[in-house]
Parts: sequence; structure tokens; C-alpha cells
Amino acid sequence: MTLRINSIAPDFTANTTHGEISFHEWVGDCWAILFSHPKDFTPVCTTELGYMAGLQDEFAIRNCKIIGLSVDPVDSHREWLQDIEETQGNAVTYPLIGDPDLQIAKAYDMLPDDAGDSSEGRSAADNATVRSVFVVGPDKRIKAMLTYPMSTGRNFDEVLRLLKSCQLTANHQVATPVNWQVGEDVIIVPAVSDDEARSRYPNGWKAPKPYLRIVPQPD
Repeated sequence: MTLRINSIAPDFTANTTHGEISFHEWVGDCWAILFSHPKDFTPVCTTELGYMAGLQDEFAIRNCKIIGLSVDPVDSHREWLQDIEETQGNAVTYPLIGDPDLQIAKAYDMLPDDAGDSSEGRSAADNATVRSVFVVGPDKRIKAMLTYPMSTGRNFDEVLRLLKSCQLTANHQVATPVNWQVGEDVIIVPAVSDDEARSRYPNGWKAPKPYLRIVPQPD
């Protein structure tokens, strides 16, 4: 299955470090960040899981849950989490999914169908493509996707910024420009006519070009 922006995030039932979950039920009416890892006890992923634990409250106040996935069994995850807390200084209190049969990695188009059906004997390099971040909305649709190589640690401050943009643009017909941060100006989307824009923004907008209409961020 090939996933695209606005695809329904594949549902699944799986064991996690918090017990068995059904993904869509677990997401509920919240947003969710699902981020994956090619194998337990890998150095870059160790730093990522720990940093994300430190950001968990920032996601929570934005009604967003965090869940990790690694292509190894849950028992292995639990041992790894001890290392993460020891070396990164943050305890991972969000769930970490076990995917020892590779079914979730395949459902999310991170491994090919012919990758086999067991994580046993597979190296991190074999699972190198299991390095994605999925932003999932309350409607269970994928709002954004990011994929990184194993050699490059992910920027989870950027993932948080991305979530803020996705939430803002889901509630208002605006887009966020390059390097946007909360509180900065935004762009009126082309689908909004000038007449409609005038009713929404009675103070007007800046327009260096007719298609580039810039307004303060709506509340």
C-alpha cells in the first residue's frame, strides 16, 4: 500500500510497552505522532527517543499523543528504554510498539512486501527505511510524513513546529510560509477569493503579488 498525504493511516492492533492497543482507538479524538525506528539499541534512535520524551508535554498541550515503533519485540524495547533514560536523562513514558513480524512497517510502506515476516536476524541496515514520522489527525488521516536516513538524527523541534502548522491550517484557510513560527504572519490560501478574504480580514492584507496575500496569524 502506497501512502500519501490525506491517506487513512492504516489501523492495526499491536503489543506495546503499555500493553495491547488498537491504533485508531488509541488515537481517539487527538492528533498523533507515530515515529519509527529500524532496530532497538541503535545509537541515533536512542538519542531521538530520549529527546522526544523531553518534548512530550509540548505535544500533550496541543492534544497530540506520541507513539514510537521499532522493528523488534516489546521485551527488547523495555530493556532499551532503560538505556535511553540512563544516557539521555528522560524516561520514555509514551508507548513503543513492537513489530517483530514487520506487518506495521509494511502497512506504512516502510518495508516491501517481500521483506519477510520476522525481525529476527535482520540488521538495522536491513530495516534502514523504517525511519519515518507520520503526523495523524483526529480524522485518522495522514497530514504529513518525514523520512530520514539512519545517519541523520531527526529534528523533533521541527516536528513540533509542523504539528502547530497542521493544526492552524486545519482550522483556518491559511498556509504557513517558510520557517514560520507561531505568532508570525500567514498566507491566505488561493481557494479563498478576495471577496471572501475581505469579510474575514476587514483590515486587509499585504500582497506583493496578487497570489501572495499575507495576513497576521488568526487566533
